[in-house]
Amino acid sequence: MTNFVTITDVGPRDGLQNQATILSPSQRTDIIKGLAAAGVSHIEVGSFVSPKAVPAMAGASDIYQQLAADTQSKAQYQSLIPNAKGYELAKQAGAKSVMMVVCATETMNQKNVRMSIDDGLTQTKAMIAQGIEDNINVICCIAVAWQCPFEGKTDAKQVIKMATELSEAGAQDIIIADTIGAATPAAVADLMGQLAAVVPVEKLACHFHDTRAMGVANVYAALTVGIRKFDASLGGLGGCPFAPGATGNVATEDVVMMLHQMGYETGIDLEKLMQVSELAGDMLNQQIGGRAHVWRKLQLEKNQPLV
Repeated sequence: MTNFVTITDVGPRDGLQNQATILSPSQRTDIIKGLAAAGVSHIEVGSFVSPKAVPAMAGASDIYQQLAADTQSKAQYQSLIPNAKGYELAKQAGAKSVMMVVCATETMNQKNVRMSIDDGLTQTKAMIAQGIEDNINVICCIAVAWQCPFEGKTDAKQVIKMATELSEAGAQDIIIADTIGAATPAAVADLMGQLAAVVPVEKLACHFHDTRAMGVANVYAALTVGIRKFDASLGGLGGCPFAPGATGNVATEDVVMMLHQMGYETGIDLEKLMQVSELAGDMLNQQIGGRAHVWRKLQLEKNQPLV
């Protein structure tokens, strides 16, 4: 099994969309370029949703235009789309990867996109087919895969059914998301193990929130059953409006540090990543950096290694 782990930094989208300070497209582009320079190979750069609904994500097309001028970067960029209109906007902007979200409970899916699960799957399958025709990778995210804020524990059989259908429809990347940060390492290993038995493991990825301080532990649990693709957010930025007390996504710095200390490869320069986190923190007027930020800073001040 491969020793390389692919990290998608979702900070520029998932991390910034709910912040009190709204960054300009140019500021967000600077963060994205910093992540790419630090070796992050996959970055979620924005979303093609109504700027009235999510003001912080306005100007996604401008970001793609600025990134297109950077011919040195080899990073792959993706954006969230809510529907066919979002797909067309992303396509016009030059996006080569887009992400559709379907929730694993009816209540959450209705609140998120005002659709039933079946309608959401139908729409997503249509986007997969269109993406194949247009040479655009349609990433599929199954949200609230472990627990829903409205219906409680999510039925694993429902998640497995959805992932199987999406895989059979042609999806090459299927993200299993702990949207409200309620999963435990045991539950992660159980569900991801079941999924890996019916869906090619190379298609599977995990997205963890750190609401209950188990984000890094959950990454480790998924690693033990063969998962090698994870979402994480610069500095631990993010959160979920449906999860009171949510502290954001698992921090990219914490995940990368753990992986490197365990002997996995990511291609990411952790010290450069920390510098990007400081840049984003200055823009947002807040201290970010992940749970081990203070220790990492002390190590660097003592000229000691991070791994």
